[in-house]
Amino acid sequence: MSETQLGGHLLVQCLLAQGVQRVFGVPGESYLAVLDGFAQYREQIRFVINRQEGGAAFMAEAQGKLSGRPGVCFVTRGPGATNASIGVHTAFQDSTPMVLFVGDVAQDARDREAFQEVDFGQMFGPLAKSVQRIDDVHRIPEYVQRAFAIAMNGRPGPVVVVLPEDMLTRETTAQPLPRVEAVRAGVDAQALQAVVQRLRDAQKPMVIAGGGGWSREAAAQLQAFAQAWDLPVGCAFRFQDLMDNRSAQYVGDVGLGIAPHLAQAIQEADLLLVLGARMGESTTGGYTMLPVGVQRPGLVHIHADPEELNRVYTAELSLCAGMPAVVAALAQTAAPTQPVWAEWRAGLRARFEAHSDPESARRALPGDVDMFEVMAHVRAHMPEGVVCTNGAGNFATWLHRFYPLAGWAANGVRQQLAPTNGAMGYGVPAGVAAALETGRPVLTFTGDGDFLMNGQELATATSQGVKTVVVLLNNGMYGTIRMHQEREYPGRTSGSSLANPDFVALAKAYGYQACRVSRTADFAQAWADAWASEGGYLIEVMLDPEVITPKATLSDIRQAALAR
Repeated sequence: MSETQLGGHLLVQCLLAQGVQRVFGVPGESYLAVLDGFAQYREQIRFVINRQEGGAAFMAEAQGKLSGRPGVCFVTRGPGATNASIGVHTAFQDSTPMVLFVGDVAQDARDREAFQEVDFGQMFGPLAKSVQRIDDVHRIPEYVQRAFAIAMNGRPGPVVVVLPEDMLTRETTAQPLPRVEAVRAGVDAQALQAVVQRLRDAQKPMVIAGGGGWSREAAAQLQAFAQAWDLPVGCAFRFQDLMDNRSAQYVGDVGLGIAPHLAQAIQEADLLLVLGARMGESTTGGYTMLPVGVQRPGLVHIHADPEELNRVYTAELSLCAGMPAVVAALAQTAAPTQPVWAEWRAGLRARFEAHSDPESARRALPGDVDMFEVMAHVRAHMPEGVVCTNGAGNFATWLHRFYPLAGWAANGVRQQLAPTNGAMGYGVPAGVAAALETGRPVLTFTGDGDFLMNGQELATATSQGVKTVVVLLNNGMYGTIRMHQEREYPGRTSGSSLANPDFVALAKAYGYQACRVSRTADFAQAWADAWASEGGYLIEVMLDPEVITPKATLSDIRQAALAR
């Protein structure tokens, strides 16, 4: 007969059975039995202590992006769960596998509005793929295995598992269930031939790749397919690392602030092959680049989740398939020897290279820091194998537009970790998670508003002994909001100006080295010092408030709005 153990200890064993070596969280009295389990198995699994549940959830989401298996986060009921909800929403919109465990009130106190009690089914219902509650200690293995399967299968996403406090302290003889793997939809041979035939008939084809469920091998097969067929490929918003940006076939980022020529090309394409992307608002220019409500001729949409097909856009051909299977099959197809679209692809590539080169795009901007020169230096002196992370804000444009990613296949791991749901505060914790998961150098781009959403996680980096390099662009405002205010209500701003702390002193207080760059000429030395440093390093770059995007100043935007 098996020995009995606490439910909290069994839960940790179930995580080990699923291959989990690291979880993120903020401790809470509602799951003390699980914390004791982590102490029991401390040699096999690490509980990374975070300073706020939002940072913990972002770290779990980032690990899910990097590993392809669910990142795991533990939080307590009520305030802990509400803080963590931002990471759940990010995992949902980014199609990232993740499991959030929430300690809850005891079963005999339920439905009385007990201390910190929340109806998690209602709270997380719209944000997660599934919300489950374990009331029977003997069923912990079943629920854990199911949570991992749901998180990985179809369109990946977050699963919330609620843990009543008293259930975790009960004894059980149950044993963990085996590790589950994602079940990827195969490829229908007849449907694949239809896709290939449409490619052969095209004059101006375009591929858009994105979404969840990819692997390093799938990214390599996408690259091979695009090169063999000489197809132009754009990557969906913040999935730029699916292709080597230096490849002749890569033609740009299909996301917010899309290059006008690329948006026009998507509209002109007579075959639009969408691989894994949902075709959401960011990827379609606010649903304006493609017609909604009518069938779009030449639209071929391939996705692992049948519920995403024909959900918003009516495709001429829809195919339910996992990305590893479909790109492997496409890479094996015979390509035309002289594709008629070669000149079309070459023209798109040439325009991308001009658009993404900081020297070609350079324009006079106010202030003592020239961001075009800064990005040219970053581009020329980035160490090998770097993982890039960022949160949300106009500052991210400089990194997304002017630093070409080597791509997942070439880099060995995901190279771009950024929230497609536009969540501020993602970059710093994601960078810490990336450093823990990969052991690679990590660059985090952030803004002054973005940084203070989760900058406290620099303390987590220091406590865990990992290094990230943080470039903080400080313009004294919520820049994206100020830009929109000037566009819609020129000269009338409210709520977007910031009174900032001394970021250099703050970073040093967290155990990072730091410096302030107020002139372009000072950046090169700061960059060299940051990467030479043994520990984490923050470079604060002081920007003139007018420097809002590479394309326009605030005054440009205001004057254009007044002239309407």
